[in-house]
Amino acid sequence: MNAKRYLRHITLATRFGSIHFVLLISRQGKVRLTKWYSPYSQKERSKVIRELSGVIIARAPRLCNFVEWRGFKVVYKRYASLYFCICNDQEDNELETLSIIHHYVETLDRYFGSVCELDLIFNFHKAYFILDEILLAGAMQETSKRTTLRLIAAQEDLVEVAKEEASSLSNIIAQATK
Repeated sequence: MNAKRYLRHITLATRFGSIHFVLLISRQGKVRLTKWYSPYSQKERSKVIRELSGVIIARAPRLCNFVEWRGFKVVYKRYASLYFCICNDQEDNELETLSIIHHYVETLDRYFGSVCELDLIFNFHKAYFILDEILLAGAMQETSKRTTLRLIAAQEDLVEVAKEEASSLSNIIAQATK
């Protein structure tokens, strides 16, 4: 990582570290992805999702993408049929949050090649992995899309190797037990 990118990374990570949760909600109100960085009980999570999906989906498209909610600031952006929502503290910068959302969507787009809702439904584990590479404990971790995609490719290679090893091991066990 070169010095300029490293300083930008450190600056973003230190200035911006109070994301409480990330939600991806369809236009119909179906939750497609949730990531919680603050402790919420399952009952509280359900209530948060129900409240926020109602508020965000009902908003007119021409209104701003920021909602004050329960002493927090929720920043959202609609891409195609999905709302990408991030809940921050009141004092956090909304534009930085929008840039994090956009960065996540661009990374998903590069990985899936024009990402759609079905990609996230059937490959949710990859969407979570990408999010985990970008955000760590509610703070921006990786700002480079190229690095994130390289890490995902390495992870996929490891999974393939593990599958091959498990397959060959089960073949050896099957032959030994005959």
